[in-house]
Amino acid sequence: MERKPIHLAAHFPGVNNTTVWADPGSGSQIEFDSFIHLARTAERGLFDFFFLAEGLRLREHRGRIYDLDVVGRPDTFTVLAALAGVTERIGLTGTINTTFNEPFEVARQFASLDHLSEGRAGWNIVTSSDAFTGANFRRGGFLEHADRYLRAEEFVTAAQRFWDSWAPDAVLANPATGVYVDPERIRSAEFSGKHFDVRGFATLPAGPQGYPVLLQAGDSEEGRAFGARHADALFTLHASLPEGQRYYADVKSRARSYGRDPNQLKVFPAVTFVIGDSRGDAEEKARYIQHQQVSGATAIAMLEQVWGRDLSDYDPDGPLPDVEPTSDFGITQGRVRHADSVAVARQYRERAQAENLSIRELVIAVTSRQQFVGTPEHIADEIDRYVQADACDGFILVPHLTPHGLDEFVDRVVPLLQERGAFRTAYTGATLREHLGLADR
Repeated sequence: MERKPIHLAAHFPGVNNTTVWADPGSGSQIEFDSFIHLARTAERGLFDFFFLAEGLRLREHRGRIYDLDVVGRPDTFTVLAALAGVTERIGLTGTINTTFNEPFEVARQFASLDHLSEGRAGWNIVTSSDAFTGANFRRGGFLEHADRYLRAEEFVTAAQRFWDSWAPDAVLANPATGVYVDPERIRSAEFSGKHFDVRGFATLPAGPQGYPVLLQAGDSEEGRAFGARHADALFTLHASLPEGQRYYADVKSRARSYGRDPNQLKVFPAVTFVIGDSRGDAEEKARYIQHQQVSGATAIAMLEQVWGRDLSDYDPDGPLPDVEPTSDFGITQGRVRHADSVAVARQYRERAQAENLSIRELVIAVTSRQQFVGTPEHIADEIDRYVQADACDGFILVPHLTPHGLDEFVDRVVPLLQERGAFRTAYTGATLREHLGLADR
């Protein structure tokens, strides 16, 4: 029986709760050398793509920039375009919001990136109805929550009209004057809907892939439906084996119901990893990393997000607060809000009591991503097992250090995946679509 190929991507944080800042190996998230190192390391490991996360506003806590979060968020297109010049084969994927951008502009930017990188561009599509983020923009937080995926649907459709507006033979070679454009082979890009009414012309032909690879991050019902219709790949938090299998079967079935080949929709959970020379060594490292990721101050701040009140007098290594949450969601801005904070607090108390957890231990338990912890052999076995068991098509790896956190994985785990015959030993294609086994669109 033929083995499913394993796909891997490398995550560079833009919205962050994983980096261990206190580690001596932790570097800048602004200096270009950090981006270069992670991208080149992933390319050396023959990964499918480099994945740049992004947020449009720095998180705030109690009215101030939250200093325990990511330090700076450079512009996505600027970074990816620069990386196109210092890498050769790896895909370059960035997060771009459909709520606070315009289809023409984003279509032009991705077509430009696809040309500059010779077909390696990818777009992680995200939505927002957050008035806090919207305050940075002229339109503000005008968008109703129920409309965010409607706007995204229209946004992607309008962008595709611009990519489709130049016929493949619109650019012709003229021996006398060089390359020129045949205006008869360019048509108007037109779209009219609730959120957009556009009519114009793309300023350049679509890139080598036709469309950039479209990723979508959304585990909700709306997100799954949108991804099954439009995405080439889904970025999910469902990373345990049984949860992953249920999610995988669901979105593949949805894709089939829309007349799509389910093999043309790839599933990528986000996962962290800790490598040790023995199981015990790896578990000890994992405990240390988790306690560095969730400091006492971070634990209190994250609990205040649920309680909606000042909890600074509580000991992070002590029991949960004995007071009830309030309805004040303004204490923390830029994080996902819980609709029913009282119910969440009750669940937290029940778990803390059942497992005898302190505030810090509870926050670690409820915020930690799925982890692969063990020897290189164990981690290679687990990655292969998940893919072959149809829990996913691969993983987006989230290192706990920037930018050197991927080095050990590439050096010690990738060769073992190659020995198992489920991971490439060389790039066989030039474009990101070819890396992922996707048809051009």
